[in-house]
Amino acid sequence: MAKKVALFIADGTEETEAITPADLLRRAGIDVDIVSVMDRPDITASRGVRITADKVIRDIVFNDYDLLILPGGVKGTENLNSNNLLKANIRQFYDENKGIAAICAAPTIFAEMGLLNGRNATCNPGFREVLRENGAVLDEESKVVTDGNIITSQAMGTSVDFGLAIVSYLKGEKDAYNLKDNIRF
Repeated sequence: MAKKVALFIADGTEETEAITPADLLRRAGIDVDIVSVMDRPDITASRGVRITADKVIRDIVFNDYDLLILPGGVKGTENLNSNNLLKANIRQFYDENKGIAAICAAPTIFAEMGLLNGRNATCNPGFREVLRENGAVLDEESKVVTDGNIITSQAMGTSVDFGLAIVSYLKGEKDAYNLKDNIRF
C-alpha cells in the first residue's frame, strides 16, 4: 500500500523546509498533500515566496495519512501552533504511534504539547531551550533525529537530510539510500 503524507504550511513557513521534503517524498513514490492551515490555499512563505497548497486543512481527512510534517519558519511555526485542529490531530497521531515530523522551529510545537518529554530530538539552535524546558533529550550534533515515530531536524540546511529520514521511516533505508544516490547528495 502506498504511503501518504500531509505537509502543513502557513503564512511565514520557511520555503525550503516545506518544498524540499515534499519533492524528495514524491521522488520516492510517496503521495504528499501540501495542506494550508490558513483559510485559503495560497500562503506567503518566510522569504516572500508564494506557495499554493493542494488542500486546506478543513477539507482533509487526517486518517488518510501515515505521517504529518511541520516545516519551520518563526511566523509559520506560530501559525501552525495556533491551529487547534492540527494540534489535536498531531496528538492523535502521537497517541496512535503514527509518524510526526518537524524541522527548525516547528519541533517546539511537539515539545510544548509534551510529546518530546524523555524523547531524543533536535531543532534550530535558537529554540533548543524550549525543547530542554519541556523534557526533550536534546541532540545538538545530529542534523536529524528519529526517536520512534517522531522525526526532528535542525534547520533549512538540513532539509535534504530531513526528507531522506522521512523516506527511510516510511519506506526503509534502502529506498532512502537509492534516492540519496540518485540526487547525488
